[in-house]
Amino acid sequence: MEDSSYIFFQHYWWLLVSLLGAILVFLLFVQGGQTLIYSLGKTEDKRKVLVNALGRKWEFTFTTLVTFGGAFFASFPLFYSTSFGGAYWVWMAILFCFVLQAVSYEFRTKPNNVFGKKTFELFLFLNGLLGTVLIGTAVGTFYNGAEFSVNKMNLTDLSNPVISQWQTPWHGLEAVLTFHNVALGLAVFFLSRVLANLYFINAIEDEEIIPKAKKSLIINTIPFLVFFLFFVIVLLVKEGYAVNPQTGEVYMEKFKYLHNFLQMPIVLIVFLLGVVGVLFGIGSTLFCKVTNKGIWSAGVGTVFAVLGLLLVAGYNNTAYYPSNFDLQSSLTIFNSSSSKFTLKAMSVVSLLIPFVLAYIVYAWRAINNKPLTQKELDEDNDQHAY
Repeated sequence: MEDSSYIFFQHYWWLLVSLLGAILVFLLFVQGGQTLIYSLGKTEDKRKVLVNALGRKWEFTFTTLVTFGGAFFASFPLFYSTSFGGAYWVWMAILFCFVLQAVSYEFRTKPNNVFGKKTFELFLFLNGLLGTVLIGTAVGTFYNGAEFSVNKMNLTDLSNPVISQWQTPWHGLEAVLTFHNVALGLAVFFLSRVLANLYFINAIEDEEIIPKAKKSLIINTIPFLVFFLFFVIVLLVKEGYAVNPQTGEVYMEKFKYLHNFLQMPIVLIVFLLGVVGVLFGIGSTLFCKVTNKGIWSAGVGTVFAVLGLLLVAGYNNTAYYPSNFDLQSSLTIFNSSSSKFTLKAMSVVSLLIPFVLAYIVYAWRAINNKPLTQKELDEDNDQHAY
């Protein structure tokens, strides 16, 4: 007999993990901005303004990434052990990129910096480029599968009690051979640059940077739309990894993700509202000369759109981490979750999330109570400058 309360908690925690992932994608505007430092800032003073505008927010992204990983580990530990333990080259590359970011903000302007500012600015660029593309490509495997096998009976083998095994020597890097994965990675990269331009327009007051940011917004919106539309269209027409709710058997279903959207109209509405929000944020910034608030509608739109994509990956009896090596090894929110007791106990703690989000909003507003200017940085005497 099915335990309806256990099923509820499994769905609840996939919703929370998806929401954290969606917020993370929005906060990747920091990474996108790091790739624009030299294209928008032609002088040292302008680059200083750009870096410090991003430096006020980079910890939000880093903290959300850690929280996302921790929530995934606690709620769906089999995914964590399978992907992080098997596709470790991808995850190690992502983590290394974010370590470079933290080091760069800490030491870029330190006295007696033997590497020079440009070295750390290069690190910031690499974090912005590789971090976004790799995260998007890794998430692409949620829809296209990966090369692993899962056998829980291996726990009885005392000589090698490993449940999951990766089936290629590339340990996750083979994901780049599937263009649909890479398309999502590139869509995330260009989206992060779009959001970064919107953020600069909102957070900085500078007569040279703002016109360049608007021009850059147009340049990056075009490839973002191309790769995003390619990913979504292919997703809607491709076969998906369906799960028989009675037997747990995984099988291929034509138009599975399209069916998921149609059979979950609320998720479809959330996704469409997200797409409209992103487009409205871009359009209002480009065509309305007096507004600089596009980051908010585009940011909320990003969260909604990504949330919708992640929900169709795991809801409606869908394998969210398919195995292309052994279809029945595919992971679902049912066969990879923690115990009912663990999920229930964590759900009590999750009630604190609204208070954490409220604090983030408060801290954001306190930091950005007025647009950043060159004059403000000069008067600060570099005591708090990145």
